[in-house]
Amino acid sequence: MNYYDPYYSDYDAVFGGFMVVFFLIFFVILIIGYIVNALIYFMTSKTNGFSDIAYIAWIPIINIYSLFLLTANGEDDVTIRAAAKKTTLIYAGLFIVSFIPAVGVIASLVMFCYWIYYSYRLLYRWTGDTSKAVLYMILSIITGGLFFAIYGLMRMKRPFIV
Repeated sequence: MNYYDPYYSDYDAVFGGFMVVFFLIFFVILIIGYIVNALIYFMTSKTNGFSDIAYIAWIPIINIYSLFLLTANGEDDVTIRAAAKKTTLIYAGLFIVSFIPAVGVIASLVMFCYWIYYSYRLLYRWTGDTSKAVLYMILSIITGGLFFAIYGLMRMKRPFIV
């Protein structure tokens, strides 16, 4: 028996190789998901009158402003943008607080709830029906966002119904 062998057994090396492959596949899927979401937000912003800032959809972390802008309520462009900025600042504050150990779990849950709610509102604006939007949001959660991506790619070039 060689005590200088870096592996305890060959199975450890195989397991490590599988983990590397798993993380590479996960990273590639994550990048594809980011590109699809950015494309959906970009094209939806251009279609629904926010073409001046549609490029924000491609900037990591800041692209959440696109989601908040597309779902903001207001009577004119100024109030819609102000509501989206206010929501973005609240979300940014929650993001910063999420790094604090004890409170971070709660802030992360609130951020997740924000994302769920505003994704629902985006689906509602595309469908114009509350029950369809709830169903589509449940399907999106069950499929890990795949349904949202497919539906968003189908609807991104159409103006909002509501």
